[in-house]
Amino acid sequence: MALPLNDVALAPPETPAVRSRSDARQEQLIEIAIRLFARKGYEGTSLRDIADEARITKAALYYHFPNKEALYERIVLESMQALVDTVGRAMAAGLSPAEKVRIFMLASADFLDRSRDSWIASSNAFWSGSDIDPRSAAVHLRDEYEHLLRDCITDAIKQGQFRPIDAAMAGRMLLSMLNHLPRWHSPGGRLSTRQVIDQYIDMAFNGLRAVGATAPAVPAKTKK
Repeated sequence: MALPLNDVALAPPETPAVRSRSDARQEQLIEIAIRLFARKGYEGTSLRDIADEARITKAALYYHFPNKEALYERIVLESMQALVDTVGRAMAAGLSPAEKVRIFMLASADFLDRSRDSWIASSNAFWSGSDIDPRSAAVHLRDEYEHLLRDCITDAIKQGQFRPIDAAMAGRMLLSMLNHLPRWHSPGGRLSTRQVIDQYIDMAFNGLRAVGATAPAVPAKTKK
């Protein structure tokens, strides 16, 4: 949407100081939008909500972002890029594929702990039932993130560290542990995000059955 002519006429010249103030304002708007998108969802958040929270006019918000989609896309792209970079750097320290899987989960948990609202807002772009359409760049970053995990699972299977399983299915299970955590976990609860994920990893790697316990009987298939 174009700015009203009077707003354009009043716009300050593009000096370094003006650009600095503009960048600071954009960062403030992004922080507000992340918080609102995480708490109210994409459909439940309007540009008016963001402008009111920032105590600016809607026209002033349009100066920085032409529409809600552009603002949301920037949030998703920046969050996904930061996640991929952070987790990828952490995994580089792993000495084996299985260890890299563990690092992937714990580094993701730490990222979630630091950036819970941006994690939820970004996740909604892919899991929401609304008409949100993640752009190809965001989808590419999501796939890159998932492949960090899946490739290590595949390598761990090849090296005999994991038993032969469906690597894609195992990846989905571990990612589900991360993606659903914000839905129930309280940051101020008994366990930290990392402690929860650490227990999840132990269950995923070692199973639930006690050592020496008899495996539960598998129900016989009934004939139709």
